[in-house]
Amino acid sequence: MKRRTFMTLLGGATTWPLAARAQQAAMPVVGFLYPTSPDTIPDRVRGFRQGLKDVGFAEGENVAIEYRSADGQFDQLPALAAELVRRQVALIAAGNLASALAAKAATTTVPIVFVVAEDPVRLGLVASLARPGGNLTGINFFNTEVTAKRLELLRELVPGATRVAVLVNPANPATETTLRDVEPAARAMGLQLQFLKAGTSREIDAAFATFVRERPDALFVGGDSFFVSRRFQLVNLASRHAVPATFSNRDFAEVGGLISYGANPTDAYRQVGVYAGRILKGAKLRTCRSCSRASSI
Repeated sequence: MKRRTFMTLLGGATTWPLAARAQQAAMPVVGFLYPTSPDTIPDRVRGFRQGLKDVGFAEGENVAIEYRSADGQFDQLPALAAELVRRQVALIAAGNLASALAAKAATTTVPIVFVVAEDPVRLGLVASLARPGGNLTGINFFNTEVTAKRLELLRELVPGATRVAVLVNPANPATETTLRDVEPAARAMGLQLQFLKAGTSREIDAAFATFVRERPDALFVGGDSFFVSRRFQLVNLASRHAVPATFSNRDFAEVGGLISYGANPTDAYRQVGVYAGRILKGAKLRTCRSCSRASSI
């Protein structure tokens, strides 16, 4: 089955801080901020590096990348963002909503390029899609727009389903959006929801123990960077307990998950790298253009 998903690239601020441009005389340093280790998202890091390379920047040759990981502890992101600012990086690449919010709170001058799955205007990251303003720009997966479709596909796979468990990470700011979007979609389909929460590996095990005990008909796994880092655990548990589960992106399907529906994260991070490279070159990005991406379930 083929389907189309959408990502939007936001126009950048009309000017970037002089401090960022001054560093370009030497090897510029880019901060990469993410809640989990880069080792857990190799394809995304590879996509980011490729994006930089596409506009003339190769890591270790003419650009350095400082990686900062919170090891799944979202509350550590503000301190890591502040550390990158003190490091005087030329810009910060923020890999999810929590990272973007932390980076925004840490600086009003260092350029920030983010990738999020929610509307960045509603979240207060930027003023508008066409003219973000301030020091932030980036890409929106528009994952919230496909929540209903994910439920619909799950219902097609499990036609008799009446009760669906929803697994979310309470530490992730994006969880509020997931809950807001999934409830009306489920209501329209006549589905009852049961919410399970997990922010650690042990809590994932506990959530599945609850699932096995109470036996909902299917599982909807919310989009979350920690869940991506634990994708093998999630997919293996779903398989072991014969749980029909839908996931937010292809990372899960590639390791054996039943079904995923969402944008191509590797390509999204490549676009972040392209934006970062253009900023390092002093580009003034004023416009917004949309990109459609096709991929397989």
